[in-house]
Amino acid sequence: MTNSDTIPVRPDEAFDESRLEAYLKGQLEGSDNSLAVRQFGCGKANLTYLLDYGEREYVLRRPPLGPVAPTAHDMAREYKVLSVLYKNFPYAPQALHFCDDQEIIGAPFFIMDRKVGIVIRTTLPDNFEKMANGPELISAQLINVLAEFHQVDYGKLGLGNLGKPEGFVQRQVEGWKKRWDKAKHENLPAVEQIYNWLSDNIPETTFYSIIHNDYKLDNVMYNANDPGKLIAVFDWDMCTLGDPLCDLGSLLSYWCITSDPVFFQKAASMPIDDRFYSREQMIQQYAEMTGFDVSNIRFYHVLGLYRLIGIAAQIYIRFIRGQTQDKRFAIFGDLINFVSQYGVELIADA
Repeated sequence: MTNSDTIPVRPDEAFDESRLEAYLKGQLEGSDNSLAVRQFGCGKANLTYLLDYGEREYVLRRPPLGPVAPTAHDMAREYKVLSVLYKNFPYAPQALHFCDDQEIIGAPFFIMDRKVGIVIRTTLPDNFEKMANGPELISAQLINVLAEFHQVDYGKLGLGNLGKPEGFVQRQVEGWKKRWDKAKHENLPAVEQIYNWLSDNIPETTFYSIIHNDYKLDNVMYNANDPGKLIAVFDWDMCTLGDPLCDLGSLLSYWCITSDPVFFQKAASMPIDDRFYSREQMIQQYAEMTGFDVSNIRFYHVLGLYRLIGIAAQIYIRFIRGQTQDKRFAIFGDLINFVSQYGVELIADA
């Protein structure tokens, strides 16, 4: 992340910077200096800001504006995880400070280490584009790090009470049903069909791990000069204990390839390039690295799509209500329709 990835703070997402500066003074290394604040402009939910003290930089994370789901955008959870996970998983930034006093910036927030590298969004960096195997290295690192993460001993880190892994998949299906019902802007039979199929086909979980719950290409950072070196994984507010294949299914639902429908390619949060791994390659490499049984992966892929529908609905309803002015969210209504139809097609092929 470099300053080219930041923007001036959006007016509707601004806060009292002098109050924050006074609160943090003396609590972080370098925080006796004057504070300059910029915003990372690419996130679609939580708001992320760069705190620049001159000699030291930090990152501040807070929930989005407007009402949010009770278990989503949980800054306390994200802080709890990142305050210890870095010890056994070097790709997790270290969290340094948590504040639940909403008088400071208007919401709970935490502060973490600043990582410097490149986040790959809809276009490949020029130097990666010129490498024949650049996208292949990116794909391999992304899936390798996920496999490594799922084998972290969370008990040794004191994270055994982070969630209740038994019955996790069932709760995911029911939880996203409730979120959809609360956030939907219209009734869609395809979404109901997906829910019914998921409810009828819940697999038995054979291994529990700590899971990220939003693992995808634009939530990780690479070395700016080496697509084979992943530096950091971000956005840990939904991290919990559960079935690791839910993370893989979620990644598959965000992954986009040249054979996918045109609308998916236009809405994708990653570059579209034939040199990236196929979904089948991602699944195979993950299975080889973890030894997990992935024979039911279609269920987890469909669950990932169902979850994506719920997330899109939560963001889109805030846009419709004027709680966010970000014009990128205007297409989310169409996105919900296309994703639900794609999910129904996957079910029909099962």
